[in-house]
Amino acid sequence: MISTVLFDLDGTLLDSAPDLAAALNEQLQKHQRPPVPYRLLRPHASSGARGMLRGGFDVGPESPEYHALKLEFLEIYERNLLAHTQFFPRVPDLLLNIERTGRRWGIVTNKAEHLTRPLLKHFELSERSACVVCGDTTPYSKPHPAPLLEAARRMSVAPIECLYVGDDERDITAARAAGMHSVAARYGYVGATTVPEHWGADGIIDSPMELLKLLSTSPYGGNR
Repeated sequence: MISTVLFDLDGTLLDSAPDLAAALNEQLQKHQRPPVPYRLLRPHASSGARGMLRGGFDVGPESPEYHALKLEFLEIYERNLLAHTQFFPRVPDLLLNIERTGRRWGIVTNKAEHLTRPLLKHFELSERSACVVCGDTTPYSKPHPAPLLEAARRMSVAPIECLYVGDDERDITAARAAGMHSVAARYGYVGATTVPEHWGADGIIDSPMELLKLLSTSPYGGNR
């Protein structure tokens, strides 16, 4: 029986890709590099700064210049955190319906807390979410299970009673390692060449409201 639904943030509840891409292109301009089309950057959005820098500068954490570029990117992004970010369609309805079933819901994101909190406040989620675990809450980030297990601990719920929803393979990997059920959100930042069916999720949804159908059927605990 699923008593608790946990969500990833970027690419699952909030569509933050426009602001992430805008920050990256502002940074590219600063370095006298040409902009990257939004359609090419959007699939990288679920990976935050790491994804944007990969898409714009073709660098990763293993590159010597990565750390400085990441700090610069995050400074630009923080200044424009709320310019174009919005809910994915019908996410507010989804959360309201989850609450009406008597279930609690929370957020587990790899986004740092100082970036997450302003978003939650702006979208009036701070008081409604039963738990918020950010990328710097524990010593680890997804795909490590520690953030999900910390959410379960804070909510005093067994991991097996939790369902985690995310749009990246690392979300599903983390849920499996934590002993939680998982659902892949294909409507998020899944790239054209990515196949969520290969991730091993317990379910896949193409729109937020489809999650309600899963929650109303076995083994997730229908007829609550």
